[in-house]
Amino acid sequence: MKVIALDVGEARIGLAVGETGSPWAFGRGYLVRQNLEADLEALAALAQREGAQRFVVGLPLRTDGRPSAQAERVMALVEAMRKRGLELELLDERYTTKLGQNRLKNAPKRVRQEKGKLDEAAAIALLESYLARV
Repeated sequence: MKVIALDVGEARIGLAVGETGSPWAFGRGYLVRQNLEADLEALAALAQREGAQRFVVGLPLRTDGRPSAQAERVMALVEAMRKRGLELELLDERYTTKLGQNRLKNAPKRVRQEKGKLDEAAAIALLESYLARV
């Protein structure tokens, strides 16, 4: 089954795609956020284009496991996705940004500085974590 991972931020959503049964996740760039309806349309179109049946959405928790302020904003998107009938699963995304930074440390400087590359790298880390568990 194809799966799309989302690293949801205020300005961008990092995107990665993978398939259960495989440990590999592949970046699909990022979505520049506009408004809830436009974001939902773009995510549904991505799922259709990729042939994905499920989304894995990173839930930003604090290091003590409590939800962060960003987690509340992510949950608003999650609830809207569920109302649209999109299948999804939440996954603790603590440390995925750090893992994404580690992935990019050997990349050329222009890549490391490109807005959205870290969001994409964090989505890849999130999806690889998910695929290792299923």
